[in-house]
Amino acid sequence: MSADVAARLYDLLIDDDATGSDDVEPEVAEAAPGNTLRIVSALTLQKIGDRIADPKSVLSWLLVTVGAPAGLTGLLVPIRESGSLLPQAAMLPRIRRVERRSRVWVAGAVGQALAVAAIAATAVGLRGIAAGVAVLAALAAFAVSRAMSSIAYKDVLGRTIPKGQRGQVSGLASVTSGVVTIALGLGLRLVGQDSGAAVLGGLLAAGAVMWAIAAVVFATVREPTDVESSSSDDREDVSTLATLRHDAPFRRFVTARALLLVSALSPPFVVALSNEEGEAALAQLGLFVVAQGLASMLGGRMWGRFADRSSRRTMMAAAGAASAVVVAFLVVGAGVDAAWLFPAAYFLLALAHEGARLGRKTYVTDMAEGDQRTTYVAASNTAMGVVLLGAGAISSGLALAGPRLALAFLAAAGLAGVLVGRSLPEVSGAPDS
Repeated sequence: MSADVAARLYDLLIDDDATGSDDVEPEVAEAAPGNTLRIVSALTLQKIGDRIADPKSVLSWLLVTVGAPAGLTGLLVPIRESGSLLPQAAMLPRIRRVERRSRVWVAGAVGQALAVAAIAATAVGLRGIAAGVAVLAALAAFAVSRAMSSIAYKDVLGRTIPKGQRGQVSGLASVTSGVVTIALGLGLRLVGQDSGAAVLGGLLAAGAVMWAIAAVVFATVREPTDVESSSSDDREDVSTLATLRHDAPFRRFVTARALLLVSALSPPFVVALSNEEGEAALAQLGLFVVAQGLASMLGGRMWGRFADRSSRRTMMAAAGAASAVVVAFLVVGAGVDAAWLFPAAYFLLALAHEGARLGRKTYVTDMAEGDQRTTYVAASNTAMGVVLLGAGAISSGLALAGPRLALAFLAAAGLAGVLVGRSLPEVSGAPDS
């Protein structure tokens, strides 16, 4: 794509009114149009792969299809989420020595492609407990590779995209991937009950291809030439988590982010209630996938622009919205027996989660510069891996008395997140007056 075409698309898609500083380096400003399109394209492919290999839906269905023990299904989400967060502080010393952080993202994408390809092969060739263990092992490898990409992405975004445009870049990828996700969900609705392991295996193989192409595209991102790698030793970087003790604003951000889990942990309980009280066919899975795609398509651009103006307020709004949806779902669900209630609640929670995700990603990218940003990302993600295990254990324990009790707990946590968010300093867009 020519530079002129990239510049025209950039002007059409990106609103730079929220840019927080006029002191953008000329090299960054010149490369921003092309880098924006490269990053959006790579993220779109990655997000499509994420939807195809979603442990909350597709992989859970796969384990049932291949006859894996039911107990293994409960390990999918913890391995995927915590496995991609906990290793980040340990990875940080080596990653900070890499001059071009885009290469780290590419390596992570290749690892994710290989892991999903292994899951696809498992779907076709194995059954029973062997298939379940193989899927979990591949998912663990996927999560570790994802940890690499997670650290590198925010650093590359901060180096190559001016402040005030970063949320929109991530949001555009959500919009474009949402369109494909809707098509995927509609396809599952049409296939209905006839999707066997071979069909799911083919779908997962296509997901692996998405990550492979994403790696090729991201490798072309142009990073500034005057950025040097860090020479700090491992012993210094092992104290990354000490940042939580000594940096009060960062500690408040991590606390707020932990309370944002209402939008991430609530949807599985809505799906569980749907299976218990509604339709449990694979066609119902397609409906939830469509709801996820609609949320990405509608919420990505809206939340992205909002995050560039105030990532703090974006996090607060998302947490409050998710809690309100959960409360409304519990109240309405107690008196109304309607099949539409489950996908509607799932859609609204997914829409709120888009805001929570874009808000906290933009906030941590805007609140720091250089290697401090990398430290913040690794420290917060490692801390969140621990929090996720704890919150998941609590909500799962409460769910033994019924999913609705777990949902009430998560709604209360989201409301607390709104209160904590009010104490955060503003780091994006114009400061508070």
